[in-house]
This record gives sequence, structure tokens and C-alpha cells, in this order.
Amino acid sequence: MNWWKRLRSNPLAWIGITILTIFYAAALFADFVTPYGVNEQVKNAALLPPTQIHWHDRQGQYIGAHVYPTTQGKVDLETGDRALIVDYTKPSQIQIFHGGHLFRTTSEGKLNLLGTDEQGRDQLTRLLHGGRISLLIGFIGTTISYAIGCLVGGISGYIGGWLDVVLMRFVEILMSVPSIYLLVALAAILPPQISNTQRFALIIAIISFVSWAGLARIIRGQVLSIKEQTFILAARASGASPLRIIVNHVLPQTITFIIISATLDIPRFIVVEAVLSLVGLGIQPPDPSWGNMLSLSTNASIVILQPWLVWTPALAIVLTVLSFNLLGDSLRDALDPKNIRQ
Repeated sequence: MNWWKRLRSNPLAWIGITILTIFYAAALFADFVTPYGVNEQVKNAALLPPTQIHWHDRQGQYIGAHVYPTTQGKVDLETGDRALIVDYTKPSQIQIFHGGHLFRTTSEGKLNLLGTDEQGRDQLTRLLHGGRISLLIGFIGTTISYAIGCLVGGISGYIGGWLDVVLMRFVEILMSVPSIYLLVALAAILPPQISNTQRFALIIAIISFVSWAGLARIIRGQVLSIKEQTFILAARASGASPLRIIVNHVLPQTITFIIISATLDIPRFIVVEAVLSLVGLGIQPPDPSWGNMLSLSTNASIVILQPWLVWTPALAIVLTVLSFNLLGDSLRDALDPKNIRQ
């Protein structure tokens, strides 16, 4: 277990694990974290900035954490700034762990920690629910593509012959096509009337289809060097079938490489989903994902006047990708045979 000790002693690994734990827990318990519905709209509350929390009333007397009802005022046609109408006569106390939620307010005032979007929906709520899609797609897509890649690469390297030639030529053809163009082309032919649940499943299938080829080629190379070892010859002599040998004896020898590569590939799936949703080919509104939330960045006025609508999903994607990369690099160092022997 030297690798585990090395991983635990690596502060970068713990940074990645901590951030990912927070993100996945927040997405999983999104309904508990905020008291608002993912598509709940508030009248005259579009494009509100993050809610300011007050501790004292207008007379300077301490009354605890509270907010005031805030609505959208008139828009300055020259600057684009939106006036805010704050009703200081109706303070709303902030309650923690109340009503089945992490926080809630007692009356009309809303606590929008990350502001509201163009339809008056709570940005934090949509960010957490969008994280369910963006974070889940990485795990599911990686699992499917690695299962295909390992099986194809294992069969190709172990059996060899004409099957190896056919499979590797197909892999080379698939790898020769730029993946982003293939993704866009495949996503563009999705029927527009399908539900977001069906679109989610199809996007996973598409991403997995274009992602397994490189892994299959690497696994094939590793299998070629493993299949003539003594324990493989012994399994073959005992009458085990080729598929059983591949699954039970060959592929487990590549598990270290698979774990490290999977950890580094999960963020790639998240970024691909974000790109597809950003260009309108992924998850469609009103269901949120980090990609279609980031699509507001194409509106220059939003970027300048309401930057909180752009930087929150962008920061979530950046931190998730960075955390997976930190964890993957730490696993690679911890599982390096040279380090394990030390």
C-alpha cells in the first residue's frame, strides 16, 4: 500500500479530491442546498446581481443576517445599467438548516447568492442542477468508452491475425477524423423534437463512440507485451477461452494505466459536453448544463453588465478540469513502479 501512502502525502491530490467532493456533493444534494426550483421564475427579478446580505437595519440596529426584496427597475438606454428597487421596509431573515433546505428566507426577500438569470431564475440553483449533467456525463462517458477501448484493444492484441488488422485499420480511420468536427456533425443530426433525457443519452453515446479508439490502440500494445508471459501461457494451457484470459488475466495487468488515464479523460468529456451545449447542440434549455449556461457569453452585454452569469459556470468547469488533472497526476506519481519500490 505504498502507493496509497504516497497519494495521501501529496497535497495536490487532496486539493483535487476536496474540490471534486464539494462539487459532486453539491450537485447531488442541489434540492437541499437551495430552496428554489430549477425553473422557478420570479416576476421583475431578471438579471439581479448577487444578493447583498445585511446585518443591521436602516437605523443601524443589529437584527441578524437578512435580505430585502429586490426587483428590477428601469434600464438606462445609454449605458445598459439596470436600476434596482430595494424595499427596505420588509427585511427577510435568513434561516440556516430550516424547512428541509440549507438556507431559506422568512418572507418576500430572496437570497440569490449568485444572482438571477435573464428569466429571473436563481443562478446558484441552475448551476448545481446543471452540474448533475456535466459531472455525470464525464463518469458515464468514460466508463463506456474505456469498456469498449479495453475490450477491442485486448481482443486485437491477444488474438492478432486478420482480426487485429481489421480492428486497427478501423481505429486508425476513426482517429484520423478530428473528433470535434465528428462530434458536431453527429450531434447536428439529432432530431430536434427529442427530449433532453434522450439527448443526454445520445450525447454520451456519441462522445463514447469517438473516444475509445486511442485507448484501444494503447491497450493493444500493452497486451502484445503481456500475452507471452508465463501466467498467460499457464492459463492457456489450462483450457481457458481467449475471452476469459483477456478479461481475467490480461486486462487487469493494465489496470494502473487505465485508472490514471480515466482520471485524466473524465474532464475531457465534461469539456466536450460544454462545447456541444455552448454551440446549441447539447442539452437544450430550460434544462441547465454548464455548457448551455456558458452560452450567454456570446452576448457581449451580458459579459460586461452581468458577468456573474458567465464566470460561475466557467469557473466550475475550470476547477473541475483542474481538480481531475491534479488527481490524475497524483495517481500517476503514486502508482509509478519506481516510486512504489522506494
